[in-house]
Amino acid sequence: MTTIAIIGAGPLGRWLALAAARAGFSVFLEDVMPSNLHHAQEYLRRQLSPPQTASAHDRVTFVSTVEDAVREADLVIDCVPDELESKLEILWLLDRMAPPRTIIATPTAALSIADLAACTYRPDKCIAIAADPRALSGQMPGSAIRLVTIARTAPEAAACVESFWRRLGFVPTLEQASG
Repeated sequence: MTTIAIIGAGPLGRWLALAAARAGFSVFLEDVMPSNLHHAQEYLRRQLSPPQTASAHDRVTFVSTVEDAVREADLVIDCVPDELESKLEILWLLDRMAPPRTIIATPTAALSIADLAACTYRPDKCIAIAADPRALSGQMPGSAIRLVTIARTAPEAAACVESFWRRLGFVPTLEQASG
């Protein structure tokens, strides 16, 4: 796994793009709002010290469409609001635009990954990220992060997502959703 698509360039998306680029991943950061992409570019420029700028900053590509973001993605993480309508809409788009190999990870505290995954053609490649929001914003380095799977989750998909978070410095644990 080498290419990560992050959907949404708000604070969480910006931080994830920065952390993933520092960890050596190629990142596509998408947002439909040009101002969010501009803020993300400025954030990355400020956060990356000069020796890192050429390498890590060059690993981030800023795009304005979901299609451009997911075209080459091995893993896609959405950073949309944790509400049913938003999650269903973005998962629908990701499922249809991303290559069949692409794994979809969605941060959620309130929604069932089983229900969300059932709305896709790839329930075996859908995983929930359940973590303290402060950890996901980089405020708690080395934090534990729960990755929630379903019975149909492919072991390779779970291993890829677990490996991604481990490379970002987290301590991931896998658990299967009940029901």
